[in-house]
Amino acid sequence: MKNHCHNYERIHSRRDFLNKLGMGLGGLSLASLVNPLGAMDLAGPQVQGSLLGGGLHFPAKAKRVIYLFQSGGPSQQDLFDYKPMLNKMHGQELPASVRQGQRLTGMTSGQGALPLAGSVFGFKQHGQSGKWLSDRLPYLSQVADDICWIQSMHTDAINHDPAVMFFQTGSQFPGRPSIGAWASYGLGSLNENFPSFVVLLSQGTNGGAQPLYPRSWGSAFLPSQHQGVQFRAGQDPVLYLNNPAGITTGARRTQLDRLRELQELQRAESKDPEIDARIAQYEMAFRMQASVPDLMDTKEPEYIYDLYGPESRKPGTFASNCLLARRLAEKDVRFIQLYHRGWDAHGNAPGVVTNQSKDVDQASAALIKDLKQRGLLEDTLVVWGGEFGRTAYSQGKLTATNYGRDHHPRAFTMFMAGGGVKAGTVYGKTDDFSYNIIENPVHVHDFQATIMKLLGIDHEALTFKHQGRRFRLTDVHGSVVKGLIS
Repeated sequence: MKNHCHNYERIHSRRDFLNKLGMGLGGLSLASLVNPLGAMDLAGPQVQGSLLGGGLHFPAKAKRVIYLFQSGGPSQQDLFDYKPMLNKMHGQELPASVRQGQRLTGMTSGQGALPLAGSVFGFKQHGQSGKWLSDRLPYLSQVADDICWIQSMHTDAINHDPAVMFFQTGSQFPGRPSIGAWASYGLGSLNENFPSFVVLLSQGTNGGAQPLYPRSWGSAFLPSQHQGVQFRAGQDPVLYLNNPAGITTGARRTQLDRLRELQELQRAESKDPEIDARIAQYEMAFRMQASVPDLMDTKEPEYIYDLYGPESRKPGTFASNCLLARRLAEKDVRFIQLYHRGWDAHGNAPGVVTNQSKDVDQASAALIKDLKQRGLLEDTLVVWGGEFGRTAYSQGKLTATNYGRDHHPRAFTMFMAGGGVKAGTVYGKTDDFSYNIIENPVHVHDFQATIMKLLGIDHEALTFKHQGRRFRLTDVHGSVVKGLIS
């Protein structure tokens, strides 16, 4: 019994020690929500650097991010990466010199042939930049010179869930903080009445989309107030935000005050930093009871709805979410993440691309135009892209007018606008089939490092110690792509 008690005391002491280690960070997290500049003073020289222009380590070119994630993997050959040779060789076998023994998914590795599939869509050059774009994108074509096109993206993941996780968290495996959570943790909030990280979901016309999981916008081991807050369509945009029946705002305020007193007593005893996160979340929810309904009930002029398209009048669509993203940007929400599902095109790729383009083309272009006319594009970074690209060869039966495309991680296109990127430029180049990169490759970690740089963050310096190791968004990789920055 004596040994047992001694062992209990030793374990209890170790727990106290670990709790005390977290006290400073927890206090900083709460302070950053209430008084961002005060929190910077508490954190020492590294975080004080954010006073240089909104960023932690450099003068920031972007104050906020709107990330339009296209879940499922858009087909770059049918939208952005014009390949006349692919059309010329339609139906011929993918040359072994092009494939180079690269792995395929289980969905096409057993095919007896890999016939090349040229795009059925027409392409034209647009703007002073002369960017080639598909006829599926008549609206984005109008803003081609406002966009920085990255045609040399590549990733390590070949299947949806790990590929989405890789882009969103820097790891193919669950358990890491999302990019929005890192931005919130590093930069704090610009508006105390809204979360610093908001998530909006929409379903594509094609339906049957790959699932998305909350871990894609989670905070993992970062303080939990930095996780994405999902706004939903309808009368109850944030779950559990409204008071229960019979509870007045005054009663809720009194309840929170008493609860806070109890939690502060517990924090003084346990030194648990998660208590501070809980206090911050309760207080944010209370402020959001007034701010969120006002945001959601805002009526736009008719010309704005016309700009974003008829779907912008329907809550929960991609178009209405783009319009809501603009309002959130006006409210200085730090990171706004839109997910639009339905781009998976294993069969009938022409139909999938046509339907999805109708969903997103007008609204994506409208968002860029709208931000620009309001003077917000200059310091708002708009990001557009999926988790990987599609194959140059056909999955399944190939005809003159129809084909499928499998997952392709080796080369694909994404784009950015505003927020300090080089507008009207095309970065990187692929081969004649958009299968391999032949100029200026951009890896996922490079892409993440560049977004952090635009926000004023040194991706190598923003770290969090967890289970004895210092973690960061880009793990132990990534280089800022200077050619993308103006």
